[in-house]
Amino acid sequence: MDLFDDLPEPTNDPGPVKAKQPEEEERGEKRKREVSSQDTEVEDKKQEEKKVCKADLPKLMGFVSARRGEREEMQDAHVLLPDLTATNLPSQVSRLAYFAVFDGHGGARASQFAAENLHHTLVSKFPKGDGENLEKLVRKCLLDTFRQTDEDFLKKASSQKPAWKDGSTATCMLMVDDVLYVANLGDSRAVLCRLEQAEDSGKRKCVTLALSKEHNPTIYEERMRIQRAGGSVRCVCGRVLGVLEVSRSIGDGQYKRCGVISTPDVRRCQLSPNDKFVLLACDGLFKVFSADEAVQFVLNILENETVEQKEGQSEGAGRFEATCQRLASEAVRRGSADNVTVILVSIEF
Repeated sequence: MDLFDDLPEPTNDPGPVKAKQPEEEERGEKRKREVSSQDTEVEDKKQEEKKVCKADLPKLMGFVSARRGEREEMQDAHVLLPDLTATNLPSQVSRLAYFAVFDGHGGARASQFAAENLHHTLVSKFPKGDGENLEKLVRKCLLDTFRQTDEDFLKKASSQKPAWKDGSTATCMLMVDDVLYVANLGDSRAVLCRLEQAEDSGKRKCVTLALSKEHNPTIYEERMRIQRAGGSVRCVCGRVLGVLEVSRSIGDGQYKRCGVISTPDVRRCQLSPNDKFVLLACDGLFKVFSADEAVQFVLNILENETVEQKEGQSEGAGRFEATCQRLASEAVRRGSADNVTVILVSIEF
């Protein structure tokens, strides 16, 4: 017996209905038009507010430079998406932008996989519609995105013959209107250059703000987690089981049972007109530059040196592109034997 057998069939005959008088029908139609007009005005006002908000947002431009260095293979990967397309965004969000650097080890497959897939997963998991506490939802979105990307790669890696053993760091910057969220795994880093007024001289000075946290097996919390999971960190080399240099990564399936995880640190930063640029780079840069040195190197070229400008390129874009290339080249010149990938993201209010 069908579940709905005891329900009567719908009928097209609604039964006797009292006919509306012409005046009542006219008043009803007028009310409908007024309500419809009010709804349209509210929607138009929301869209107008959103457009005004978008016009006030900082302009972002991304530039990248990559060097293979002395390595036989280029295992780094990167993504620059100054306008990340997403549908059904919360009404308070006008724009998303995404920049990321991935430093592969044991091969280039994990870094390439993350570069090709992580932002798609991010868009699919980004908060839809209006909801309370957007910051909390964005953080959850980033955590879920990294976990999903790691699981997807490990599933693909384990299905190969022989199984892939590649791994990768990840430093991803998501811009939600004028707020930065940086999620990172491993030892690739992100730093912000902020210009502030010096109290003594009154001149503007550069302040370097760390937007990421390094995950090294020698850090106490990281080492304790690895040891609780049955792994070990060799004192001499500071590596997981004497091999892996980082304590968090995408991939590295053979180390996941030893306490290596794919949970990123997530940091939030509200941008201001004092912010000049964000630098994202793999450890190939930071082996020969401190964060402060790298920022000062960039700032000096931007403000003081003459650079060649490509035809049709604005002066600002030309300076940032040339500076990005020079920074990567300088890292190689200083003796970095690793792959070097540098992303510079200019900020202009």
